[in-house]
Amino acid sequence: MLKTKTAKESLAVMTNLVLPNETNQLNNMFGGELLARMDRISAISAKMHSGSLQVVTASVNHVSFNQPIPLGSTVKLESKVTRAFKTSMEVYVDVFVYNYEEEKFTKTNDAIYTFVALDGNNKPVEIPELVAETELEIERYNAALRRKQLSLVLAGRLNPKDANELKALFLG
Repeated sequence: MLKTKTAKESLAVMTNLVLPNETNQLNNMFGGELLARMDRISAISAKMHSGSLQVVTASVNHVSFNQPIPLGSTVKLESKVTRAFKTSMEVYVDVFVYNYEEEKFTKTNDAIYTFVALDGNNKPVEIPELVAETELEIERYNAALRRKQLSLVLAGRLNPKDANELKALFLG
């Protein structure tokens, strides 16, 4: 039996500047550059939760580019595992930009990734269950099952009639 872990045990934080070679013609961070940073930090959270040295991105479930991130900005990414399934886990990434005038970080973007932990033979391994503690962690934990069911239905791997969480959401 694997030891359960809390979401905060998988917290990873990365802070960087946006440099000229990371921007587009509008002097904002390339979306692909932000995606790469989000993928790296979410992999760190997945490794910390699973205890596995090898994790792979199974899917990028959601990405929002709500606000552009200008050249020279200080960007902070925070990621945590939001739910663990048998061999996969969902990781949520929040992106913040520091406002030097207000002396605070403001959320600009977010993303949701799914990772699978692998053994030395590149086979999926069982991972610890996750215990959500805060109100936000519990909200994201509950939503993760609905997102997983939707993904499985869309992939044809789950009959919509068996997607109980989705049915409850839409049918009450």
